[in-house]
Amino acid sequence: MKIPATVITGFLGAGKTTLIRHLLENANGRRIALIINEFGDLGFDKDLIQGCGIEGCEDENVIELANGCICCTVADDFLPVMEKLLDRDEPPDHIVIETSGLALPKPLIKAFNWPEIRSRVTVDGVVAVVDGPAAAAGRFADDPQAVQRQRESPNNSAGLPDHDNPLEEVFTDQVQAADMILLNKADLLKDGEEAHLVADLAAAARDAVHIVPTRHGRVDIAVLLGLEKAAEDDLDSRPSHHDGADDEHDHDDFDTFTVELGDVADPAALEDRLLAAITGHDILRIKGFIHVPGKDMRHVVQGVGPRIQRYYDRPWNGDEARRSTLVVIGEKGLDRAAIEELLRKPLGH
Repeated sequence: MKIPATVITGFLGAGKTTLIRHLLENANGRRIALIINEFGDLGFDKDLIQGCGIEGCEDENVIELANGCICCTVADDFLPVMEKLLDRDEPPDHIVIETSGLALPKPLIKAFNWPEIRSRVTVDGVVAVVDGPAAAAGRFADDPQAVQRQRESPNNSAGLPDHDNPLEEVFTDQVQAADMILLNKADLLKDGEEAHLVADLAAAARDAVHIVPTRHGRVDIAVLLGLEKAAEDDLDSRPSHHDGADDEHDHDDFDTFTVELGDVADPAALEDRLLAAITGHDILRIKGFIHVPGKDMRHVVQGVGPRIQRYYDRPWNGDEARRSTLVVIGEKGLDRAAIEELLRKPLGH
């Protein structure tokens, strides 16, 4: 019997890691192995998962692929990891794969047809997590009305917009690959936006794909695990911008870098500085951990567009350096020097 695997995709900051934490908290004894892929050097998502204190998220069950987006490193990174998981004396009951927010799902789904693993594992389903407020703001389309007209055009049989927008390209590929779409952060939507977004997503998605509004990634795991879609056998129904191009995909449209800040005595003042950097430089994502002098707890910082979240998640471990490190992700052309200067300027200036 094949081991089921669930691919969780979604753009930067949509809530994939929050969803995975919810899955672990409600696993009910099911052995779940996690493969986490990030765009950036910090290893934030794995560290955040392992700091949650949930049974089942120990080191051996959480594997990080940090050599770039998983869609570009399938042969070098993903397949060897899958073989190791499948060869365990006690293999997992279910494998959950969190892709980078910039990854295209289809090359990963294709990898499940590789002879090394095809007879042993199947893609139970592809779940796309959508950031509701970002989608409502038109973040993934320069002109949402023009995109809708393009979808409805008789010359657009695949339902894919022609716009040369790197955010739109990634977002649309993720939606088109999905067996289920979670419209996350629904609690942050204004009146009427949820219904409009559900309709828009239904028009963009494949036929009969369930769209579920969620808050904080909370959804019955029985809904997510057990879709039995065998997505690797259904590739032709999942169109991609890179079909017919040997799946060539790079991330030249995006930049990422890490900023070391040192101790941060006033996290609220740093938040104001982060907001200025995000709005002034159109940063897509900021995430990381900071050390607040006098506090034994690690402080988490997450920014998605203009929305910034901060909280203490766990005590610093005795053997880890108490550092303040942030990873910054945006479209190509980020002014790294200006952003670093702004973030490193002494607070109060």
